[in-house]
Amino acid sequence: MSETKRLKLGIPKGSLQDATIALFERAGWRIFANGRSYFPSIDDAEIECMLVRAQEMARYVEHGALDAGLTGNDWVLENETDVEYVTSLTYSKQSRQKVKWVLAVPEDSPFQKPEDLAGKIIATELVEFTKRYFAGKKIPVTVEFSWGATEVKPPTLADAIVEVTETGSSLRANRLRIIETLMESETQLIANRAAYKDTWKREKIENISLMLNAAIAAQGRVGLMLNARKADLEKIVGELPALNSPTVSQLSDQEWVALNTILDEALVREVIPKLKAAGATGIVEYPLSKVVL
Repeated sequence: MSETKRLKLGIPKGSLQDATIALFERAGWRIFANGRSYFPSIDDAEIECMLVRAQEMARYVEHGALDAGLTGNDWVLENETDVEYVTSLTYSKQSRQKVKWVLAVPEDSPFQKPEDLAGKIIATELVEFTKRYFAGKKIPVTVEFSWGATEVKPPTLADAIVEVTETGSSLRANRLRIIETLMESETQLIANRAAYKDTWKREKIENISLMLNAAIAAQGRVGLMLNARKADLEKIVGELPALNSPTVSQLSDQEWVALNTILDEALVREVIPKLKAAGATGIVEYPLSKVVL
């Protein structure tokens, strides 16, 4: 028997780890990360997982140590790596929104714009990108690498920081204000260019992409089934904010049809009473695990 082909897949270790493993589970793969092992098991004999810091992922994918991996496009840009972008996956450790890298200063500082920081010290983990950003604006600054707790460094240890934020709450808690957004970032599924040219690996990577996107698309949405008289159909459809046009099926009673649709979960409490008032019956809400668009 021939040896099973395997795709070497990087899973981001750290803040994105739990969210990524949960996303893979919704997509159909169960990943088991045990203790200190950097090689979690997965219930797919064709995938070999490795936990890698998101900051380093793109380098390992570029060099071929990994065939594919998940990391933010911020770290791809930071390392200036040459990789294949397969798909964007908008999820993060707290939400389903993009994160932002922002330039922030103390609330009571006189700095109002990047140019005001000429000759000053900027602390950040995103060193190379920040250097290029200020160089592009021809603003002379000193960019220092921050090993953590970046928000507490101004004004004593740095004049300003470039830091990642989802909600801005940590910046506000540390009495910092944003004066510029340097970039928005979201998780990317990236691939080694040579691996992506391999027919088997490309198909495997694209299947993973399809299922991860389907799991993300299902978040915050539910399915809705209901019955309606044909005479009430137009009025009922008018109350239905569908992902696409609702599916309408004929019932055994020629005067009745069944409707099936998808909508945002937050709208259900408003939509169901309207549907009932418009003549819908047998309304059933059901959860979704995947939506393939």
